[in-house]
Amino acid sequence: MIVSLVFLGISMLVSLVLKSKFKKYSKVPLANGLTGHEVAEKMLKESGIYDVKVTSVDGFLSDHYNPANKTVNLSPDVYNGNSVSAAAVAAHECGHAIQHSEAYAPLNLRSKLVPAVQFSSTLVNWVLLAGVIMAYSGNPTVLLIGIVLMGITVIFSLITLPVEFDASKRALAWLERTNVTNRTEYPMAKDALKWAATTYVVAALAAVVTLIQYIMLYLGSRDRD
Repeated sequence: MIVSLVFLGISMLVSLVLKSKFKKYSKVPLANGLTGHEVAEKMLKESGIYDVKVTSVDGFLSDHYNPANKTVNLSPDVYNGNSVSAAAVAAHECGHAIQHSEAYAPLNLRSKLVPAVQFSSTLVNWVLLAGVIMAYSGNPTVLLIGIVLMGITVIFSLITLPVEFDASKRALAWLERTNVTNRTEYPMAKDALKWAATTYVVAALAAVVTLIQYIMLYLGSRDRD
């Protein structure tokens, strides 16, 4: 419980820092005046990708790439904004589109796991709760099923790390190479994407630690038998 609370606190802190960074850099306009929408279309075009559509979706930091329908979906602040943060986010999501076009293995694997993760996420909390109760009653089988379901989510979180880091790497390389961000703006874009990646690292670590806790509980219940 203490470990879970620690990671919850770290996660909340990182999330607050991330939002603070993006709000800060959203007030810094790009010298070239490009909007996030224009940055995305420019990066896709220069990468030889013409079958991906750039769209606007509701929400704050709701930006994502959808490989199913090949769309780069940008939040209103990013789509219409001409700031450093808008450019960084737009380029990052286009990094995923490039990964898709190149059949980047971790992205393909993550996409294949999505149905399994969606299924497990609807059951895992209830199965684990029932499993813990039954484990103390001398029957750890349900807990083992919950551990397997949670393991799918953990694997997904771990695979997400190289996917996100690689997308940011591609984005930053392109922003610097094309001078879409100048010498002053580039470090800001890099800082924003660094904190975005940190949220995935914290989430993955928290998932791994929680899984280990349940495994230890399962092993302990077996030893009592």
